[in-house]
Formats: sequence, structure tokens, C-alpha cells
Amino acid sequence: MNRRILFAYQLLTGASDTATGALLIVAPALTLGLMRLHVPADALPFVSFIGAFVFSVGLACLYGAYLAWCSAEKSKLEMVWLLTAFTRSAVAIVVLQQIMAGALEAGWLTVAISDGTIVVIQAVGLRRGWLANASR
Repeated sequence: MNRRILFAYQLLTGASDTATGALLIVAPALTLGLMRLHVPADALPFVSFIGAFVFSVGLACLYGAYLAWCSAEKSKLEMVWLLTAFTRSAVAIVVLQQIMAGALEAGWLTVAISDGTIVVIQAVGLRRGWLANASR
């Protein structure tokens, strides 16, 4: 993976999660409406709490963009990929399980698919050493 693609990837994932997380914190009903998702009104405080985690994953990805831009040590970016993949895989699994149990509507599948896709990209990239090639 070349450095520009890596930077763009980190910037895209970081900006989208940071913005989504911030919106979930301050305006959860509006944010879910924009995502065409629904939860009971009494769940909105918990959605804001979840937004804090989404926000933190986004910031970690933006830090990854900074590392890619500065051509930092690959081990730092590998750690960002590993830790964000752990979080995203947990989200994908829980959301998928909740959809299958009927606790979440099928529209939440977009969350599971997007997080799952990023996990696969990062797992393959870590396994194949993409970050070592990008640090040059």
C-alpha cells in the first residue's frame, strides 16, 4: 500500500468515525435519523455513550493518518490498526448478533458490514505487511 492511499484510508475512516461519534454524543436522535436507524427514545442516552467510543476510534484513525503523513515507525501504525480492528470486530459481532436476535432492525447491518470490512482490510494488511511498504 503506498503512503498516499494509506493516508487517505486513515483520513476517511478517522473523519467519518470522529464526526459520527461527535454527532451521536450531542444529537443522537438526529444522527440516527440521518443514518435511517431507529432506537427507542429511552435508549438515546446510551447511544450518546456509544458515540464516545465511536469518537475515540475515529480519533485513533486520525492519529493513524498523522502517522502515515509523517512516515512514522510502522509499529505505531500497526498498533493503531490492531486496536481499532479489535474494537470494530467487537462492534460488528455484537450488532450482527443483535440483528439476528431481533433486538436491532436490519438497517443496522450497514454498521456491521462497514466495521467488518475495515477489520478485514486491516487484518489482511497487517498479515501481508502493507504498512512496512507504506513507511518508505
